[in-house]
Amino acid sequence: MEKLKRSELFGAALVPITGALVERYNKCLSFIGTAPTKLRSFHIDAMGWSPEIADEKDDFLYLNSGEANPNAIILSPKQNEKPAYSPFHSFDIEIMNLVFKEHRDAIKDITRDAAICVDLDQYIDAFYEPEDLLKYNQISVDFTVVEDLYNIQQKQLKLVKEFQEDHNFLDESLHLKILASARKHGDLRSRTLEMKSMSFTTDSFYTRAFGGVFVFRRKGSGKNILIFESKKMAKKVTSSSKTQAFHIKDGRFYSALAAEKMIVLDPEHSVLSGYYERVQKIIFSKQIENATHSLHEILENSNVYKRYLNRFTADSRKQLMILERLKTNAKKENALDIEGGLTPEVLACIQIPTPELAMKEQELVWKLIVKTSPYKDPLFLYWYDKETFYLEYTNWDESYQDWVIKLIKQNTWNT
Repeated sequence: MEKLKRSELFGAALVPITGALVERYNKCLSFIGTAPTKLRSFHIDAMGWSPEIADEKDDFLYLNSGEANPNAIILSPKQNEKPAYSPFHSFDIEIMNLVFKEHRDAIKDITRDAAICVDLDQYIDAFYEPEDLLKYNQISVDFTVVEDLYNIQQKQLKLVKEFQEDHNFLDESLHLKILASARKHGDLRSRTLEMKSMSFTTDSFYTRAFGGVFVFRRKGSGKNILIFESKKMAKKVTSSSKTQAFHIKDGRFYSALAAEKMIVLDPEHSVLSGYYERVQKIIFSKQIENATHSLHEILENSNVYKRYLNRFTADSRKQLMILERLKTNAKKENALDIEGGLTPEVLACIQIPTPELAMKEQELVWKLIVKTSPYKDPLFLYWYDKETFYLEYTNWDESYQDWVIKLIKQNTWNT
């Protein structure tokens, strides 16, 4: 992971936490019922989640109060527009962006002296059945300032008002009360210290609940689609006239998404995005045996690439040949009419979200495509499923890691 850190592809956007901020963070952890950290310094993302604390506790979900109720911690305005490294739901970062937009001044004023605990309450105390996810609709975003600065502010204002009445300015005991509050808490009179609850409406989303589920909500006569990463959980749901349930390895969900106009086959888009070329190199790298060159050199040097390509058997070259033919035919109406037919693996590589979908729903479909693709495009994996990317990265050949880092850095405009 050190190479990723040096390349600013891991941890570069995290906010460092030290000194008094550690104590404030621990007060928030205690407030949500989690044991304080023993670390004296760490880093946090937009939601206040820390990879170091997750490792310390051996619990990636240490900010959650059960699967149904995640929390967030705000220690600094610097968390604004930072990524969420390990969100429980795909919409969590949307909520945090909205919080910082609506309460910018309050966050700036409050975090000078205190931390803010954020409760994402969707009015379900716990998930009992997978279908409960379809009830996950309206979320109330509530805030608690651990030092209760707002009430202290109101007391200061009351003291000042009392001071200004009649001849109270002569009351020395009142002077002492005002000075004591100012010394302990500072002058809070003109600061914005109240954060009113907010409401957030969900639509389609991904959640870690029940082992990981893609929830596609459809309106009108459309069918809701639930795609489970856990086969056990998928079996608990019986498809009905309003809901279809699939396991993520059940390829039938592609047809269901296509029927709801959420996914299409588009060879031309795959060519223009460079996806084919990357997939070809991934397939190619898996076929190499007894290499005397580094993977980075093989994939980047066309002469070396051809040298190894010519060592492959006919069967090993089949997938590469199909992709090459698709690239050639991409702009034609009969682009999918390939001699010998398309294998399921290749078909999975040319599906994209329907362009008419809202951007966040397109990103959700991309996340699903990336998770189910037989050939993991490292660029799309980094964009749409960073957690899996970081896990897989550690198992890659070192020279392949170098190639992937270069690939991502060349496409930083969309990371």
